[in-house]
Amino acid sequence: MRDMTEQTPVTTATAKAVPTLPDAQTVTSVQHYTDKLFSFRVSRPASLRFRSGEFVMIGLMGDPDPKTGKQKPLLRAYSIASPSWDEELEFYSIKVQDGPLTSKLQHIQPGDQIILRPKPVGTLVHDALLPGKRLYFFATGTGFAPFASLLREPETYENYDEVIITHTCRDVAELTYGHNLIEDLKQDEIMEEVFGEGFAKKIRYYPTTTREESPKMGRITTLIENGELFTDLGIPPLDPATDRAMVCGSLAFNLDIKALLEKAGLREGANSEPGEFVIEKAFVG
Repeated sequence: MRDMTEQTPVTTATAKAVPTLPDAQTVTSVQHYTDKLFSFRVSRPASLRFRSGEFVMIGLMGDPDPKTGKQKPLLRAYSIASPSWDEELEFYSIKVQDGPLTSKLQHIQPGDQIILRPKPVGTLVHDALLPGKRLYFFATGTGFAPFASLLREPETYENYDEVIITHTCRDVAELTYGHNLIEDLKQDEIMEEVFGEGFAKKIRYYPTTTREESPKMGRITTLIENGELFTDLGIPPLDPATDRAMVCGSLAFNLDIKALLEKAGLREGANSEPGEFVIEKAFVG
């Protein structure tokens, strides 16, 4: 069994942002976690305003057309992993060797440019939820990205007494990005000054794996159904009177979690009509 506190080796590079093309931003750093996962940061357009949890379209130019030689942009929806107050934009991505975009994106280096359409949208925002006491973030894989933004958003802790982040991956190494972020956050002196010494206690991290052995095995849907999640954390089952949730993962995962939340009496919300839970419907990975 591997210790969840183990630090998986990563590679990092940095560079100064100097955008030169319309709708293009400069890569400032890249960090690889596994052969399938990496994160990167890019310069932020001065005019860009977004709510933590939203996503934008990003991408690269595709290969030249064999006949015309023209290139078209390859764009996909990516949640912004950095909070709304950050001076740069962070993204967390999978690597798909034959993927039209990620097969190219995984090779970016500091100083390279990516296309970024500055029109943020999304449902994983505080505005789409009714007031509550406990907030759940349910994520699989790179679905952790929008929660990386929201976990660093002060409003999250102003609105809720407890923030529970569940992250399910196949292998332990795939939890590294989220694990490191939460550990850094709990030691953030600025956040502690703002919210007091008890700030870190509001965050309850619940990582699970489905393939490699770890301290907690199993799909989060199973752990909700059999009650282990609530027993392990010492909290009551889902209750629409107090609990709110945000969900981001594969389509199948989203639908399974949605069914469990609705069974517990929670209603899906939206920007136009807040509810007890929201699901990200446009997500890569």
